[in-house]
Amino acid sequence: MASAVLAAGLFFGGAGAAMAAGWQKITGLHSTGVELSGAKYRFNPAARNHGGFEWQGDLVDTEAGDGHNVYVQVRVEGYGWNRFNGQQKKAVHLHKTVFDGAAQYTGQAFIRACRDRGSLRPDNCSPTNHYTSKKK
Repeated sequence: MASAVLAAGLFFGGAGAAMAAGWQKITGLHSTGVELSGAKYRFNPAARNHGGFEWQGDLVDTEAGDGHNVYVQVRVEGYGWNRFNGQQKKAVHLHKTVFDGAAQYTGQAFIRACRDRGSLRPDNCSPTNHYTSKKK
């Protein structure tokens, strides 16, 4: 009996560790006035969140006095950019999933953080990070 409880504990403990290991760090998403900090991502299997690219992090307006908003753009293979807005003068925690509804899971994703400088000047964005799922 004790060995069955121990085996179950090891099994479920290992499953939890495997789930936690699925998250990967996102780095380098910063530009003048904007940063996505503490960010991480994972590619979900087909049975979880539409097999989508799931990400989370704190979107920070790093130049609160400039009067500009900040946002994150994310896209998955074959689709355009999705925009997720932050707030001026604040840090906003975002946790989102982007997916291709016609596919079982997402294989590629792109993400960048930007500052909205209005209609007269171009926005400035971090370099775009490209991630690929390890699924074949």
